[in-house]
Amino acid sequence: MSDAVATEKEMLLTDAELLGFIAQGYHLIEPELPAGLNEAICEQTDALESNPGNEILARVPMLQQVYDHPQVRGALVSLLGEDLQMDGHRHLHVNVPGSRSQGWHQDGTNVRHHQTWCVLAMYFPHDVPADLGPTIIMPGTHFRNTPTDQLATYANLKGQVPLTVKAGTVAITHYDLWHAATRNKTTRERYMLKFLFNRMSQPSAPSWNFDATTAEETARSYLSTMVGAKGYSSDYYKEWELRKEMWQWFKGEQVDVPPGEFRNMLS
Repeated sequence: MSDAVATEKEMLLTDAELLGFIAQGYHLIEPELPAGLNEAICEQTDALESNPGNEILARVPMLQQVYDHPQVRGALVSLLGEDLQMDGHRHLHVNVPGSRSQGWHQDGTNVRHHQTWCVLAMYFPHDVPADLGPTIIMPGTHFRNTPTDQLATYANLKGQVPLTVKAGTVAITHYDLWHAATRNKTTRERYMLKFLFNRMSQPSAPSWNFDATTAEETARSYLSTMVGAKGYSSDYYKEWELRKEMWQWFKGEQVDVPPGEFRNMLS
């Protein structure tokens, strides 16, 4: 195996990291970006006269370097396969000084299923301390089917994770994971660049660094671990089964699910 191929393979997720995504619904990356890239992206973003929405990549083309980085690319390939595609929808999220906390929400269609056809890849070009209004996520909620009007009644949740991250961090989350922006208590803006990536084909084999000798032993721990409120309830037993089905699906195995249980993302 050449050094180039070996390096690319090393950037793929491990079994433990893939299983962590299944159970928690997110994976954090701190890529070794070129010196000055984060600062340059912040400068170009500061210079924008208005939010360009889906045109953010055209207006700040250096963002492509972030998503092409081997560590980021390796994680995306692990989760979505080699033929993944960047979605046309992307957005610059600006959390302004003095903002109020955003309500919990899911960007997906709230379909409870075991498949991963789309992920969010949120890039933070500067450090995000707790008072700058970080995005918060609720681990495990990608398996929860909850209408937005009900989510809006929730405040702080036990087990929520604030993304207080270093400059350059990319947070990859399942499309259905609950998340929200929190109150910005500072006098400066907080940036987050949200890009979507889609899986284009059903998995037929593991696309990460799968170790057949230890994978199932590793899976037994991650598939039954507790997340969120840490209390035993029927919800967790249901989620454990969904995690098992997602693990089998990622490996390319046949998963028997009743017709109509989930949408066909390719239709």
